[in-house]
Amino acid sequence: MSDPDSSSASSGEAGKSTLARLRHDLRTPLNQIIGYSELLVETVDEHDIPEVVPPMEEIHQAGTDMLGKLNDELAPWKVQSGQVSLPNLQHQLIDPLRIVDDACGRCSEIAVRHGAVDVVDDLGKIREAVHNLRRGLNVTIQDEPVVPTDTGPAFPVLEQSVPVAVRTSEHGKLLVVDDDHLNREMIARRLEHMGFKVVLAADGLEALAALKREAFDLVLLDVLMPQLDGFQTLERIKAHDRWSSIPVVMLSALDDADSTARCITAGAEDYVPKPFNPVVLRARINASLEKKRLRDQEQRYLERIKIEQKKSEQLLLTILPEAIASRLKSGERNIVDEVQAASVMFIDIVGFTAIAAKTDPDTTVALLNSLFSSFDSLVEVHGLEKIKTIGDAYMAVAGVPNPVEDHALRAARMALAVKKALAIFNKNNSVEWEVRMGIHSGPLMAGIIGSRKFAYDLWGDTVNLASRLESQGNAERIQISEETARLISDEFAVSPVGVVDIRNRGEIPVFQLDGAKLGSR
Repeated sequence: MSDPDSSSASSGEAGKSTLARLRHDLRTPLNQIIGYSELLVETVDEHDIPEVVPPMEEIHQAGTDMLGKLNDELAPWKVQSGQVSLPNLQHQLIDPLRIVDDACGRCSEIAVRHGAVDVVDDLGKIREAVHNLRRGLNVTIQDEPVVPTDTGPAFPVLEQSVPVAVRTSEHGKLLVVDDDHLNREMIARRLEHMGFKVVLAADGLEALAALKREAFDLVLLDVLMPQLDGFQTLERIKAHDRWSSIPVVMLSALDDADSTARCITAGAEDYVPKPFNPVVLRARINASLEKKRLRDQEQRYLERIKIEQKKSEQLLLTILPEAIASRLKSGERNIVDEVQAASVMFIDIVGFTAIAAKTDPDTTVALLNSLFSSFDSLVEVHGLEKIKTIGDAYMAVAGVPNPVEDHALRAARMALAVKKALAIFNKNNSVEWEVRMGIHSGPLMAGIIGSRKFAYDLWGDTVNLASRLESQGNAERIQISEETARLISDEFAVSPVGVVDIRNRGEIPVFQLDGAKLGSR
């Protein structure tokens, strides 16, 4: 057996919900009566029939009076406390409704005499709104005017999924979403007069379809709609990557704090209750569009900054190893590393001074650039780091800045690949260039030099010895130290050159890299 108190409470909540919905349903036609009467007063000068102004103003005043009575009788506190008297509200609206009927009749007669068809059309919409208001109130009034069956809405009801564009403008493109055709037209005409291009949609599904087809600067969205209501439509717009930045202004006859809070929380830019003041609506639309303009501008600036940042990062990577560039970006300034084991390689073009003297400068530089570019590719393939070029000399290292155990093997593979690349270069360019190469393995120092123009460089005996091995070698020879030979001998064939007197080091055993052993990589 159910709890009578619980059943009573449930019934009470249902009653409150019904009254809240009734408040919305009654405010909608009142909004239309007030809105269309305002539009008529504003546009009457276009027809030069000033005698219609007094009855139009009567319609507007009666509509405003009825809205005040409705707001008072269906005030949220009365709904919550159960003090609503619908019979009293019905009684209070009888006289204002008759005033609207009478004034509409007088306006129509005047408009017909002057051939103002659009005025007659708007008066028909006001009568339709009066009819809907009476139906909502369930008021039976003697001699109530019957809305002619052939008086349909002057604006097309959108029953298909194709939105209707009203007028083009440079002020912005707005999407108006409302299931009531009178509301759609009234809002659209307001926005037209403000200079906006307007597209109309009859419900949330049509709105989403319109958003897929074209771009909008702002969406004006009704709350209570069939199929997909305003809350659900708002949530889908804000969840969509491409639409989330479009400002959404909610328009609704629901004026309770909970609805407003729910919309703002879901991402609405603003909430305007119906009936709205045109000046206030325009101000809020313009404020929302200005916010969007500033956000879009900010986004463009951020994108530009990202592009410039990417360019500067790419430039940095052409100068510095990626790991070092990352450390610089993270804030490090004095970058100096002690590397326990690395292999340094020097490559030098034999007789380059004589070559340059016999060739024009443009050709010489183009050839040198082509050859060194092929070396750059080999550095990436074999896992070395290019340090710099010094005239016709090329310097690279394996094991710096990222330590690797096979640094000597990488340098050996690179050296043999250089010989093959040089052969292809000579054939393609009909030249006979030769190179010397030197490799030594051992500890060294690596770090950044300079505060404005950065350079990543290596220091130490390992670097010096690699340079001496290259400079004191023969053309087409890959001259390596005993330390390097020991590290690569399992995979590569090496042969002794003999004892060589190296400047600043004295006599040391020197070896030659002959090639890869059979079966090795």
